Amino acid sequence: MSQANNTTKARISQRIMTTLAIIIILIAVVYFYQMFNNARLFEETNDAQVEAYINPVSARAAGYIQRILFEENQWVNKGDTLVILDDREYRNKVQEAEAALQDAYAQQLVLDAGISAAQSGTYINKDQISSSQARLWQQQQDIKRYENLVKEEAATGQEYEQVKARYDVAVSEFNAANNTLKTSYSRIDELKSRRSLLAADLKRKQTQLDFARINLGYTVITAPYSGRLGRKVIQEGQQIQAGQPLVSIVNENSKWVTANFKETQMAAMREGKTVDIKIDAIPGKVFKGRISSVSPSTGAKFSLLPPDNSTGNFVKITQRIPVKIAFTDTSLTDVKVGMNAVIIVKKQ
Repeated sequence: MSQANNTTKARISQRIMTTLAIIIILIAVVYFYQMFNNARLFEETNDAQVEAYINPVSARAAGYIQRILFEENQWVNKGDTLVILDDREYRNKVQEAEAALQDAYAQQLVLDAGISAAQSGTYINKDQISSSQARLWQQQQDIKRYENLVKEEAATGQEYEQVKARYDVAVSEFNAANNTLKTSYSRIDELKSRRSLLAADLKRKQTQLDFARINLGYTVITAPYSGRLGRKVIQEGQQIQAGQPLVSIVNENSKWVTANFKETQMAAMREGKTVDIKIDAIPGKVFKGRISSVSPSTGAKFSLLPPDNSTGNFVKITQRIPVKIAFTDTSLTDVKVGMNAVIIVKKQ
């Protein structure tokens, strides 16, 4: 009996092993068939990562940090205030620029009043010229009459000298009135020239005021666009410099995948073609995307030190070409920048 039982157990074990072997062979056949079928119909790469624009939020002005209004990894909207700097120095510069501008405006008003007064003076000068011209004409008539009277001995030489003296005075008054008018015009031209210089100075002081106000606005640092912030590496009371990065912000509204395909796979890559995106960290979910652009060069050529095969030490290595793939799905909350991905593209 024991020998029969052993024989039966051996047969059962053999059947089980045979069944397992057949199952393993079938699984292997199915697996390799799928691999062959996928390789025949699709191009695939796991050399891909999720990317987005990550920009540093930098200070436009130097100063002490008065308040920090964000936390690490916080979501912010475009225009949200992130950091407030101590603005007392910048406010004083604005007030100084405002005072300088007001002083220039006051000088302009005084100069305009001087020009107006000088122009009014020219009207008086013209009246004086008309009056002196009339007197000069009268004296010219008198001297002609006395010249005839002296010839006819109807007037004495002394009377003629008196008329001649009044004529000379009239000529001097007429010339003086003309010279005064010329002086007034020269004064007006001088004042207008000074006003042109003052107008340029006004523009310069207005520009200085605008610049001071701009610098004052830089003391409030806001988010350039909506996104999620990175690490907080600053503290309140810290002195910062203009141009210093304060925090990085990730543009969550614009994500894409950069996939590096082998050069032998590029025949299937065309702009606008739909692709499947599998994220390693999100198993069981397939995202949809499309090829938005293909790099004009291999990734090695864009490196800091591209390979040089002219040295003689040549080993042929299959090159990879970056392909930018845009997500067509709208819900990408769980997709983080830097995650690894698998890209599947149909060959046809």
